[in-house]
Amino acid sequence: MAIKDYFLEGIQKGWNVVNATTLQQDIVIDADVIIVGTGAGGGTSAEIFAQAGLRVVMVEDGPLKTSTDFKMNEVEAYQTLYQDNGARATKDAAISILQGRAVGGTTVINWTSSFRTPTPTLEHWSQAHGITGLGEKDMAPWFELMERRLNVGKWIVPPNKNNAHLQQGCEKMGWDWKTIPRNVKGCWDLGYCGMGCPTNAKQSMLVTTIPGALKNNAQLIYRARAEKFNFTGDQVSSVTCTALADDGIQTTGKTLTLRGKYFISAAGAINGPGLLLRSKTPDPYQLIGKRTFIHPVVASFAVMPGEVAPYYGAPQSIYSDHFQWKDGSIGPMGFKLEVPPLHPALTSAWQGLHGEALLKEMQHLPNMHASLALLRDGFSEESQGGSVELRSDGSPVLDYQPNDYFWDGARRAHLAMGEAQFAVGADRVKPLHMDGKYANNFNALKTQIDSLLYKNQRVSISTAHLMGGCTMGGDEKTSVTDNTGRHHQLENLYVFDGSLFPTSIGANPQLSIYGLTAKLATDLTKKIT
Repeated sequence: MAIKDYFLEGIQKGWNVVNATTLQQDIVIDADVIIVGTGAGGGTSAEIFAQAGLRVVMVEDGPLKTSTDFKMNEVEAYQTLYQDNGARATKDAAISILQGRAVGGTTVINWTSSFRTPTPTLEHWSQAHGITGLGEKDMAPWFELMERRLNVGKWIVPPNKNNAHLQQGCEKMGWDWKTIPRNVKGCWDLGYCGMGCPTNAKQSMLVTTIPGALKNNAQLIYRARAEKFNFTGDQVSSVTCTALADDGIQTTGKTLTLRGKYFISAAGAINGPGLLLRSKTPDPYQLIGKRTFIHPVVASFAVMPGEVAPYYGAPQSIYSDHFQWKDGSIGPMGFKLEVPPLHPALTSAWQGLHGEALLKEMQHLPNMHASLALLRDGFSEESQGGSVELRSDGSPVLDYQPNDYFWDGARRAHLAMGEAQFAVGADRVKPLHMDGKYANNFNALKTQIDSLLYKNQRVSISTAHLMGGCTMGGDEKTSVTDNTGRHHQLENLYVFDGSLFPTSIGANPQLSIYGLTAKLATDLTKKIT
């Protein structure tokens, strides 16, 4: 069955889409709103502005890849759709970072989990960070709006065995669990969401809001890297962009100058602060890039007695928040339990093995089950996150140093995941740790975990959730933007993405970004039209 490539059809019908690689000369473009980044924040705001009749330009440094290009091939996907070809990491390379780099951003390659911002998180933001207008009742209509727009709903198909084992383990342990809402429409249940959706079922920005903006005369420029904002007094006057070659690394020597009335930074919680730092954006209290949060993820692997086939079926459909708010929002670090899909390349990288040891391990892939714990960062004084800084070449990097507060959470998470895996019948279980070994029962696993050294470079940590770095708040001494997303020192620069969050949110963040951006972009539209 042939799948229509609606994006390519749109281009053929006249959508204003420019590949900066092909530019033969420097260009200058004027618009009402310039948006840097096309992920959850950029895509959502672009459609809202364009529908209001504003002239909108979206600029993206990644490639344009559409359903025709998505072949369910891990190696190809990591090379073309991910930041740093899938190898992005923290400054010391201790934490791997999975983040999108393409038109549509991370929404193209995420696993579709769609949660509203938890109420305890919104309450904490109000009480601890002076954020107003974002309570549960305030945000409900915006979440509802984006849930309708992106077809978010609970997954009604039975979970694959990888997710079912988490559900069954929770039931055995007496822990609460629920079904994960997903932003899909006509999903084929293939399980390769992280490689881009070949059937256009995933309702990413690529197939929803970006086409919505283009249909309303917006312009999309891709393979153009935003180098810096230029300022005149307390206004941004333009953003200077460099045209990239086909490889996305080399430059062509051509420059784009994008001039606008309003500018939106929606480049994410690493690249966005990086852009502001490169631009020497006013920062009187040295806050840009600070308090950058992740959900540090630790994992536990199990070999089950029967086939699991963890590479097929919806990647994430079951979760448990049993440990998320158990000790309150500012007690010991809480965590959310989910599972990852286990495709060969990703699983091999996680194992930290090579040669015969890796080959032996991967022979068990059909019978593997894995659990993830997403640890909730930023709520305690002992959890200050990391900071984005610039390398000598101007590229951004996240410096994130886990401390004892985190290591305590990681150890508790390994114990909880392992106990649930044995409860559901695992033959053997190991924590994802450089010194971790398979244990045949929970007592042996607990003894091992209690004796393991929890420190940097020993525990395998990853993340796909980047937040903070341009935090919003009521006080310019403690926040980069105000409660509308506007930069405290600049009249026409706004931040509309996850870098606004003053903490991590304790759930997969895409719907939180959609809802918050929809509210802020709508409010800004009313102001300027």
